[in-house]
Amino acid sequence: QVQLVESGGGLVQAGGSLRLSCVASGLFFSSYGMSWYRQAQGKEREWVARIETGGSTGYADSVKGRFTISRDNAKNTVYLQMNSLKPEDTAVYYCKDDRGYWGQGIQVTVSS
Repeated sequence: QVQLVESGGGLVQAGGSLRLSCVASGLFFSSYGMSWYRQAQGKEREWVARIETGGSTGYADSVKGRFTISRDNAKNTVYLQMNSLKPEDTAVYYCKDDRGYWGQGIQVTVSS
């Protein structure tokens, strides 16, 4: 049974930073790509960032240059460092692995 648990969300002022963490239980974490998604109220869930098993990364245009995804395979953890946050970054953030498992989501709220 694989479980993904996000942490690190909260309320921050525009221009601030947060770091999200997603800890995965179960085996073979290092064998799978990991992604972050987000869903703002009333909108569809959208892809934010991805990290491959080898460390290659990709970002949505809306967060490129502000967000950084990373992983620590020894800790079964993927991170999302979010800098220069904007009110439009307000959403529930989810991590997902390539097997299709999702975390429960964590709220990020950016005040103007």
